[in-house]
Amino acid sequence: MSETREAEQPVTAVSAGSAHHRRTWGDLPTVLRRGIVLVALLGAWQLSTLFMTGAQAQLMRGPLEVGEAIVDGFARGDLVDATLTTLRILLLSMAIGIVVAALLTTFAMWSKLGDDILNLLTAMINPLPAIALLPLAMIWIGLNTTALVVIIANAVIWPLAINVSTGFRTVNPTLLAVGRNIGLSGWRLVRGVYLPAALPHIVSGIKTGWAFGWRTIIAAELVFGVAGEGGGLGYFINYARFFNRTEDMFAGIVTIMIIGIAFDLLFSLLERKTVIKWGMKTA
Repeated sequence: MSETREAEQPVTAVSAGSAHHRRTWGDLPTVLRRGIVLVALLGAWQLSTLFMTGAQAQLMRGPLEVGEAIVDGFARGDLVDATLTTLRILLLSMAIGIVVAALLTTFAMWSKLGDDILNLLTAMINPLPAIALLPLAMIWIGLNTTALVVIIANAVIWPLAINVSTGFRTVNPTLLAVGRNIGLSGWRLVRGVYLPAALPHIVSGIKTGWAFGWRTIIAAELVFGVAGEGGGLGYFINYARFFNRTEDMFAGIVTIMIIGIAFDLLFSLLERKTVIKWGMKTA
């Protein structure tokens, strides 16, 4: 009996040690980890402004000054208008891009001709920067919002189509066989089997398309200033440059970053509520 107790003691000690293991950075909640990183970056940014003198000090603004500029911009309404203008054009363009990408990928699944068309267009247009087509769009359509919508939709279509097509091609053959055995075909097979099975790729494609579209619209507004009757965030930044309002330039840039973080959280929530919750992807 005594030998048994002695043999159990080391195991108990090891178990106690593992139960009180040292917490690491990865054990902290995600929000807390990223919050600490954000505070550190803001602190480094603010600290760097204290050591600038002369012309550098005139051209640089710290996070406190930029925060005041953002509050003033929203209070005046011009930063609100610029943000809403950019988001309105972007969301409309994304909606068009999603519909076109869905039609192309569905046609590609139905016929070999559609597959050839999708592969050829993707190979030709996807590597081409969407902003490079803006001068042509301005000549053909005019200096208006429609030109922006066409260019942004083009930027969204191809990364989304690539991801959705990949998702369709990697659907489990067993699921397809089951779907066909219960009488599904054509659009019903796409809706009942392909779309649910390819959902992780679809969400990833929308996320990638959003990133492509977001960069393109900001660049277009910044360089060409085409946002219809109103000006978007890119136009807001460029307008501030003309009047040497450095704090407003930073305010526009930080607003773009904040919107990027907000959309990233939105896509993460969408993944948690769908593909992660359904066991199609690990957290």
